Amino acid sequence: MSKMIAICKKEINSYFLSPIAYILIGVFIMLSSFFFYMSTIGSGFATMEFVFGNMIFIFFLLTPILTMKLMAEEKKIGTNQLLLTCPLRLRDIVLGKYLGALAVYMVMLFVTLIYPAILYYYSKIDLSCVLTGYFGLILMGGAFIAVGLFASTLTENQIMSAVIGYGLLLILWTISWMSNMVQGVFAKVAEFLSLIDHFNNFQIGVIDLSDVVYYLSIIFVFIFLTIIITKKSWGQR
Repeated sequence: MSKMIAICKKEINSYFLSPIAYILIGVFIMLSSFFFYMSTIGSGFATMEFVFGNMIFIFFLLTPILTMKLMAEEKKIGTNQLLLTCPLRLRDIVLGKYLGALAVYMVMLFVTLIYPAILYYYSKIDLSCVLTGYFGLILMGGAFIAVGLFASTLTENQIMSAVIGYGLLLILWTISWMSNMVQGVFAKVAEFLSLIDHFNNFQIGVIDLSDVVYYLSIIFVFIFLTIIITKKSWGQR
């Protein structure tokens, strides 16, 4: 556990010692503030439901950039071999990097707490819906990052890593659209695999166990795949 935390801290430092974290957080604040104004103050609807939907789209745009260097950079510059010579388990390396990216994501999410605070001050919004919405964003963000982490294992090129990440997330984002073109079991499978459809209940203040299990399963599967692919490309430990 301590070794995983050490990797996590190293990853967080690498983000904030370079411009990437500040740029991503700045872009996120700018875009989310614009959408917050348009969705609430500008439209007269004192609800976070539309704000959460817009934030998901912004996270979709930023997550592959956040995760593109996680594994690809280590392999490109050769530091993966250095990590393997240390008394570290590959699982600790992968989980530490995942938690590091998740920590940056949580910082971005934390900044947005000002939005419900503003709405609550002026209109007394339902805090239970806000809490479930943020819970859903944490789960969805965790799933986004797990997919991006996996994409980063497939190439040494960070740009290609981001492109692959966008592709995978786009498939999971739009797969429910297939339910309109197919029927029966295939339609149900397409609806179940959709990242977006599972967030709908969180937006309206409902926590469904199946939605929670879905996001946790996506996180587990893609982290597991990351470990498997990394073992093959870095060497078995």
